[in-house]
Amino acid sequence: MENKKKEKALQIMEQLQIYKPYIKGFRDDDQVCFFEGWGGFWVNQEPEIEKKMKELEAKHKCKVYAITHEYTGFGECYDFLMVTNYPEEWDNLVVSHGNEHYAFAYVWNKDDDLLSIAF
Repeated sequence: MENKKKEKALQIMEQLQIYKPYIKGFRDDDQVCFFEGWGGFWVNQEPEIEKKMKELEAKHKCKVYAITHEYTGFGECYDFLMVTNYPEEWDNLVVSHGNEHYAFAYVWNKDDDLLSIAF
């Protein structure tokens, strides 16, 4: 099942047109990219975020393939884009409208964990 989740994640990364070296790093070495603004970093460069990612993967049996970071009016948020453990959901993990894409993610509000949510 893990290989199927990874294959689906790679398909989604292509659909989202993620920078090719980040796709290659994920495919070849299971490296997850952490996006902040216009830059990208490997999540293993951020131990706190990597720990949270591994907790989510263990708890929900999902596969995280990318992470984004935003500061909002309600807190500092990290969006863990993921493939769920349920193949019947996979056709709905990304919805695209032209150049706009909406991906299923767990949003961790680092400032107030009670405001964290999966959507």
